[in-house]
Amino acid sequence: MDRSLRAARVATYVYFVLCGTLMGAWVVHIPAAEERVGVSHATLGALLVLLGLGAFAGMRVAGPLTDRFGARIVVPLSGVLCSAALVLPGLARDPWTLAGALLVFGFCNGCLDVSMNAHAVHVEKAYGRPVMSGFHATFSVGGVLAALAGAGAASAGLAPAASMAAMGAVGIAVALASARALLTEPTAPAPADTGATSGTDSTEGTGTPTAVPLRGTGGRVRLLAVLAFMVMLCEGAANDWSALHLRDVLGAPADTAAFAYGTFAAAMTTGRLLADRLVARYGSMAVLRHGAAMAAVGITLVALCPWMWAAFAGWALFGLGLSGTVPQLFSAAGHADPAAAGANVSRVAGLGYVGMLAGPALIGWLTHVVALDHAFVLLTLLCVTTAAAAGILRTGPDRTPRNELEPIGH
Repeated sequence: MDRSLRAARVATYVYFVLCGTLMGAWVVHIPAAEERVGVSHATLGALLVLLGLGAFAGMRVAGPLTDRFGARIVVPLSGVLCSAALVLPGLARDPWTLAGALLVFGFCNGCLDVSMNAHAVHVEKAYGRPVMSGFHATFSVGGVLAALAGAGAASAGLAPAASMAAMGAVGIAVALASARALLTEPTAPAPADTGATSGTDSTEGTGTPTAVPLRGTGGRVRLLAVLAFMVMLCEGAANDWSALHLRDVLGAPADTAAFAYGTFAAAMTTGRLLADRLVARYGSMAVLRHGAAMAAVGITLVALCPWMWAAFAGWALFGLGLSGTVPQLFSAAGHADPAAAGANVSRVAGLGYVGMLAGPALIGWLTHVVALDHAFVLLTLLCVTTAAAAGILRTGPDRTPRNELEPIGH
C-alpha cells in the first residue's frame, strides 16, 4: 500500500476527530453559555436551531467548493475556520451575539463535515475496500476528548471563553499540520479491485465503487438523502429523548436514566468500529438493511416493554443497528459520481442533518398526542422503511462478498 495513501487515511481520521472535538467543546459549555447569556431553555432551544441552519448552509457551500478546488484546500481551511469560530459562543454576552456566534460556528462546522466526508470517499475509493465507518467512529472519539478537556478546564478554574479559545488554537494547529497528507486529487482504486462492471459503481458487491458515474445519479442521490433524513432523525431522537424516556416513563432516577444515552452512544461507536469489516464481507446493502432492521427491533423493544433492563437492551440494539447506516449512505452518495462527490455528499448530509434536528422536535410534538414511549413507534416505521429501501445500494450484478476476493484488514 502506498505510504502517501496511508498518510491520507490517517489525516482523514485526524480531521474527523477534530470535527467531533470542536462540536463537543461547544456542547460541554452549553450550560455555562445559557447562564452567562441569561436565556431560558426554550430560548436556548431556538438559538440551537441557528447552529443547525448554519451547518446546513455550510454543507451546501462546501460540497461544490470541494469538487472544484479539491479537499486538500477546503478541508484544512474549513478546519482552521471552525477552530477559530469555536471561541465566538464563549464570548457571547447576550442572545443576539450568541445567535450570530452559533450561526457562524455552525456554518464552519458544516463546511468541515462535508469536505472531510468527501475526502473520505476518495480515500475509500483509493483503498478499494470499505473504510468509511471507521472515520465516523473517530468523530465520537473527538466528543470524548472534548468532554475530558472541558472537565479538566473547569476543575482548573479556566473560564469557558479561555477554554474554548485554547481548544480552538490547538484545532488550528492540528488542521494545518495534517493538510499536507491529504490527497491532492481522486486516486484510482487499488489494483485488487478489478471486477467492476462498466456502468455501475460496484466492486464485486462490496459497495466500493469504480470511477464510473451511474445513470440516473440525481434520482439515486435524492433517495439516499431521504434515507439519511430518516436514519439521522432516529439518531437525533435518541440523543434527546433516551434519558427522558427512562426517567419519565420508567421512573428511573436521573443518574440511572443518563446511562440510556450512554448505552446508545457506546453501541453506536462500537458498531462503527466493526462496520467496515462487515461491509467488506457482506456488502453495504446488507449492512444497511440488517442494521435498520436491528434498529427497528431495538426501538420497538423500548416502546413496548415496561422493564428497565429491556429499555437498556433496546437502546443498545437501536444504536448498534443505526451505527453503520449513515456511513454507507454517505459513501454511496460520494461514489455515485466521483467528479461531484462533494456536492452529492453535501446533499445527503444536508438533508440528514435536517432530520437530526427535526427528530427531537417531532417526537416532542407527538407527545402531545400519545405517550412518549408510543411516539417511538414512528422511529420503528422509519427504520423498517429504510430496511425495505436498502436495495438502492445494490449497484452491480455480481454480489460476491469481498472476503472471497481479497483479505480483510487495515
